[in-house]
Amino acid sequence: MEQIPNFIIRVATPEDKKYAPLITDEMASSALARGTGIARRTPEYIQQKMEEGKAVIAITDQGDWVGFCYIEAWGHNKFVANSGLIVSPAFRGHGVATLIKKKIFELSREKYPEAKIFGLTTGLAVMKINSELGYKPVTYSELTADDQFWKGCQSCVNYETLMSKGRENCFCTAMLYDPAAQAQEPAREALAASNGHPAAGHRQFAGNFKLFERWLRYKKFVLLKPFLRKEEPLQAGGEQPTRKKFFFNLF
Repeated sequence: MEQIPNFIIRVATPEDKKYAPLITDEMASSALARGTGIARRTPEYIQQKMEEGKAVIAITDQGDWVGFCYIEAWGHNKFVANSGLIVSPAFRGHGVATLIKKKIFELSREKYPEAKIFGLTTGLAVMKINSELGYKPVTYSELTADDQFWKGCQSCVNYETLMSKGRENCFCTAMLYDPAAQAQEPAREALAASNGHPAAGHRQFAGNFKLFERWLRYKKFVLLKPFLRKEEPLQAGGEQPTRKKFFFNLF
């Protein structure tokens, strides 16, 4: 039986700068493997986050790098993003991503207690973790309007799609943790229950990830539709084109 290594998950320090090249290389490799993009970061940028105490790192008790995530603040600290979550391929499958995400979430709440914490991701696993932490799926309009944040998407392979949609939609799913709304949630649920109605709010997908995954595939189809040929000949035997079949296979 493979022995599970001992992981140390903590706030990163300047002494961790040596790991920065490994982290940025794995970020780029992971994005390439998924066929989607993330904002490209340099080792110097990652090192700066370590110096500021705005990052969480995971290592083994032998000093091998395991995973990483960092904090970015936008809109005069009204919005915070937990960005660049990455785990080394050699250590995936041990729940490290969940532990890092929880740690960076706690650090964000500590440093920016009144800020809304948001994220953009194409990974269903990250969406599951976010949901457990209290994030809700939201529209892009509910995120920061800070141009500097959106400029970070320029290195993403899907940037053209984002801009063609007026920064209102893309392949990533937007999720938001609003501390003010979270504080009001118990009272709202109690009031709704007393009236015999379910609490209204943002779209929920906790416990319905398969349905949400199908919705993600449909979203991708809709965004790619303008790039598909408008007219396709019938296949042999008079069958409908593959593109139309794909639409119905989404569900």
